Amino acid sequence: MNSFGRRFCITLFGASHTSVLGVVVGGCPAGIALSKNDFNNDLDRRKPGASGTTNRIELDEPHIESGCENGYTTGEPIRIVFENKNIRSDEYAQFKSQPRPGHADWAARQKYGEACDLSGGALFSGRMTLPLVAAGVVAKGLLQKKCPRINISAQLLEAGGQEEVGSAVAAALEAGDSIGGLIECRTKGLPAGLGEPFFDSIESCISHLAFSIPGIKGIEFGAGFAAARMRGSEHNDCYIDAEGHTSTNHAGGINGGISNGNGLVFRIAAKPTPSIALPQQTFDFAANNMAPLAIKGRHDVCFALRLPVVVEAVTAIVLADFACAGEAPLR
Repeated sequence: MNSFGRRFCITLFGASHTSVLGVVVGGCPAGIALSKNDFNNDLDRRKPGASGTTNRIELDEPHIESGCENGYTTGEPIRIVFENKNIRSDEYAQFKSQPRPGHADWAARQKYGEACDLSGGALFSGRMTLPLVAAGVVAKGLLQKKCPRINISAQLLEAGGQEEVGSAVAAALEAGDSIGGLIECRTKGLPAGLGEPFFDSIESCISHLAFSIPGIKGIEFGAGFAAARMRGSEHNDCYIDAEGHTSTNHAGGINGGISNGNGLVFRIAAKPTPSIALPQQTFDFAANNMAPLAIKGRHDVCFALRLPVVVEAVTAIVLADFACAGEAPLR
């Protein structure tokens, strides 16, 4: 299934090299300001262009086909479509018999059979973050109306294990290799009371959608894995006022799966891009032996450079879903 959400619902369609791809957003109430220009900032932040990003350039122009009239949502499902123009599908034919290390080529064939689409990475491509960002724009607009205090921002903390991102990317580019990155997302102004214990906790839902981003391999909230090395006296966040603010935020703004009124903080780890210029070895299933593999195509050296806005989008989508439930007042 390519769908997520119970009240504010998104469904992705298309793939990396199909003629179009996009998203249908359901459950968005009427009266939310939304126009084509509202997508510009976030879509531009996701686009390649910086050193270390792919040279596949698409217009990424959103076409709002339904659910919006005269600059406002109508309450009907919102269908947003993007065109794929700059595609080179022939460069991917060999990967049906020679699956790329680190990619989903082999797993996709096991699930979908010989007819599976591997062009451009298909459903498993970073290209699929485009409709996620578009849905995030709608979600941000909904949150802005319901609670103007909410502010979601993400940034790349490090790439290839280095805080000097530019030099790390340059070194990987020169080596013909790739690197991953660590992205942190902070949400300010989130009221207490959103989320549920257990299966619909804020951590569960954000993690669910965060792992839909291709290449994400880990997530942590607040102190995260460092909590395993702390004592309770260190990790506990002490309340300091009648509004529930705490002196520290090791919990990342969540207790019992529910927002506690402090900042929501989490970090995600993105793996290195599997497609690299260096020669590799793989098993050739047609020849039944090991074979050298040279990967052509246009790939990011560090896809994490373009991920902060995607992380913001998935956060907004999850919070919009909670907000539409009306389980806590947004003020």
